[in-house]
Amino acid sequence: MAGMNRDARIYLAGHRGLVGGAILRRLQAEGYGNLVTRTSAELDLRDQAAVKAFFEQERPEYVFLAAAKVGGILANSTYPAQFLYDNLMIAANVIHASHKTGVRKLLNLGSSCIYPRLAPQPLREESLLTGPLEDTNRAYAVAKIAAIELCDHYRAQYGDDFISAMPTNLYGPGDNFDLQGSHVLPALMRKIVEAREANAPQVEVWGSGTPLREFLYVDDLADACLFLMQNVSESGPINVGTGKDLAIRELAELIAKEVGYTGQLAFDASKPDGTPRKLMDISHLGKLGWQAETSLQIGIQKTLDWYSSNVSPRIVE
Repeated sequence: MAGMNRDARIYLAGHRGLVGGAILRRLQAEGYGNLVTRTSAELDLRDQAAVKAFFEQERPEYVFLAAAKVGGILANSTYPAQFLYDNLMIAANVIHASHKTGVRKLLNLGSSCIYPRLAPQPLREESLLTGPLEDTNRAYAVAKIAAIELCDHYRAQYGDDFISAMPTNLYGPGDNFDLQGSHVLPALMRKIVEAREANAPQVEVWGSGTPLREFLYVDDLADACLFLMQNVSESGPINVGTGKDLAIRELAELIAKEVGYTGQLAFDASKPDGTPRKLMDISHLGKLGWQAETSLQIGIQKTLDWYSSNVSPRIVE
């Protein structure tokens, strides 16, 4: 396959988010200079007419669809209508406009939550649509499944080169550390850092601590996205992860060690755990020629460095 030229016109949707920011850093580092971005204030991707006008004016050759409304268990449970509507509209508008304006290739970013709650572990791409979803993020998952279906059907009906990547739980520079809407790793990081700063005797951790989760450093995902855009053309979801998981309790203990917090971790089993386990089968992407490079310990250290510089400057290691 002929990869993207360095002067190719590339639209990166969601460049201010965790994933989009990492892809932007990677593209710039690789010398791609013809990048098109818009903030959500400049372009509301839920507005079909606005998206149509944007694509007709800018005419991107390649599209990274990393824009989404995202959040953890609390946010997904509290605002399911917004998670479903916003993500459906974003995907439908961007994918359809990409088709209508002749985009050469589109990479749609999804999530491991598309798979059934009790799908066999590790999660294989073939498990999609084989059972009920996890209730706490069903709205988001349905929207992301619809986006995969859109890409696949535009490929089948029109020959559009639209592909879909499904990353596992992500973390890294630019993450959301707001406790009302963040995912488990950044939420734990903030709680534990603030407990250390306050010399608090304990940190409350949601859930039992037993669920198993896999974590991928976001710059590794950006590397995978560039690899997929350059080398892969096929239908269906493509899992992106590390192939390794650990219990939430182990994650909290690892973060506490890296932060230097010596207080107690208090697990509140009355809070929801979510899916018991979410480990991705990454054998397909491995056979295609890609694997993650950043260990969880190194990734947490890098994320802590970013957090201390950008969110909590009081941290002094």
